[in-house]
Amino acid sequence: MKRLALLLLAAPALVAAGNPASETEHVVAEGETLGGIANRARVPAAVIAAANGLVEPYVLKTGQVLQIPRQRVHTVAAGETGFAIAIRYGVPFANIAIANALKPPYTIRTGQELIIPAVLRNPAPPPQQRDEPYFRWPHDGEVLLGFSDTHDGIDIAANPLEMIRAAASGTVAFAGEEPTRFGRQVLIDHGNGWQTSYGHLARITVEEGDIVKTGERIGLAGDAGVATRTELHFEIRKDGRDVDPATKLPKRDEP
Repeated sequence: MKRLALLLLAAPALVAAGNPASETEHVVAEGETLGGIANRARVPAAVIAAANGLVEPYVLKTGQVLQIPRQRVHTVAAGETGFAIAIRYGVPFANIAIANALKPPYTIRTGQELIIPAVLRNPAPPPQQRDEPYFRWPHDGEVLLGFSDTHDGIDIAANPLEMIRAAASGTVAFAGEEPTRFGRQVLIDHGNGWQTSYGHLARITVEEGDIVKTGERIGLAGDAGVATRTELHFEIRKDGRDVDPATKLPKRDEP
């Protein structure tokens, strides 16, 4: 027994990994992403982000504590009262009454299913608004030609009819034929003077006035306009002036 006790003391401590599927708080482990946590928690990533005051690009830190706002269901047992249920879950009874449209005298019955709304221990402050969008790559192809004094964007290699994605959320300001160089073109207004442009499209899949989200398809790759191959001409503009996309897009991993 003494030897066994010594072996147990000498063994490294094992820390149980958090399970987002049932947690209301999750401690971020090394390498975890918001999307992965949200998938396992079965709670939308946007809901978790809002509850914790996160903004794009949703970078998490190891050891960071995330509140997981989940909604539970309780089946009323014989003899239970609403106030006893509230105490059990640590939720104000007023919140339970509102969630279940209960009216005075708040009568509940055996077998009734009650929604137990989430209550955040420390509600996060409203997410800080960025003056500048978080831009993502509109396509994964190789950069054929970079930004310069004589080239107002970047050309990205693509195969015919591959998906072209919105680099950031915004409103489609133009979707049609650009008569000089770019053929079928989409312009997206991201607010605060920021715009992106997507040229040489084979097909446009959005319309002027559409609201698009980051990563949403806005067209299919082509060679419309003045292009010698299938490619995407991509531009970022601030207050009408061209900005080098390489300074705004995330760095790609080296091959």
